[in-house]
Amino acid sequence: MWQWVAPEQVGGLPWWPVALVIAILVLFNLLFQRVAPTNQHLLWSIGGTFGLLAIGLLDGNSWTDMGLGWSYLFWGFMWALASIALVTVGYVVTAAFRRGRDALHDERVSSLSGPRLMFNALVEVPFGTVLFEEIAFRAVLFAMLARRFGVVPAIIISAILFGLWHILASIGSHEQSAALGSVVGTGKRAAILAVVLSVVTTTIAGVVFALLRIVSGSVIAPMGLHWATNGLGYFFSWSIIRARARRDRR
Repeated sequence: MWQWVAPEQVGGLPWWPVALVIAILVLFNLLFQRVAPTNQHLLWSIGGTFGLLAIGLLDGNSWTDMGLGWSYLFWGFMWALASIALVTVGYVVTAAFRRGRDALHDERVSSLSGPRLMFNALVEVPFGTVLFEEIAFRAVLFAMLARRFGVVPAIIISAILFGLWHILASIGSHEQSAALGSVVGTGKRAAILAVVLSVVTTTIAGVVFALLRIVSGSVIAPMGLHWATNGLGYFFSWSIIRARARRDRR
């Protein structure tokens, strides 16, 4: 269960495959956030995932290097289930307090119907967000970086790039979250602070995800934690908003 599974550093590998993957991620970030319609994100995500895996294999990474080795799947799933359980407990405790419920309130889910909520949480989040991002940052990119620069630089660089990945998605986020808006305020300064906070928090998350991938030997583990924070966040936020709406109608 406790192990350290990461690619061994190899000297003399070219740098351009890493640059190619980063360039592809920049293009996909623009595609997801500014170009492709929302209803096409799932298809682009799945297609991009297979494309990145192909690049990783052509670069010489094994399935185990990328956290996809069969021998580590069991512990990957065990770590994933433990992460989901831990996040669930965290959300339940947070939702028990008024300030916690305010922090979980996200207007982006307020208009979702029950079926749409289930689709977002159980299909779009795991296959449209988590799958692509974990394969990109914790499987392919991490393996390529670790083989060239070592494990610690790979953790740091992949986490920073993961944080920067969220810049476009975080623009205007303070207007959707009352808790975030109360922290950063309003106006241009608030918008900048919201982006900075998003980059910092997702960079830290990137470090945690990478460590989870290393100690489990499988990218399945960070996938579980990643889905739990996002997918369960949908459920709890939606439930809180609906409960408040019912209370206000009484």
